[in-house]
Amino acid sequence: MPGIGARLRCAIHGKRFLRLSDKEAAFVEFKLALSKTLQALRAAQELSQVDVAMRLRSSQSRVAKMEASDPRVSVDLLVRSLFRLGAQPGDIAKALRPRRRVA
Repeated sequence: MPGIGARLRCAIHGKRFLRLSDKEAAFVEFKLALSKTLQALRAAQELSQVDVAMRLRSSQSRVAKMEASDPRVSVDLLVRSLFRLGAQPGDIAKALRPRRRVA
């Protein structure tokens, strides 16, 4: 399974293929950034998906879906989960900032 970074690049470059509007493509990028941030926060805290699931009162499979940016996972759930794991508003804002592309 490709990593989040690879999926993000595919989403950005696949915009034309998928016929996404700019707003739809931005939403995909937004959600992928939240998923990547959740995954990074979990790794930084050396937590397993099971550990995170227990903290969120959820299941390991749900955490896996959140990290994979599954379409059935809401942005609200991703943000609430980040806060539950200790993320601050600034951490989330930083994750969502547009990144400069190197030419």
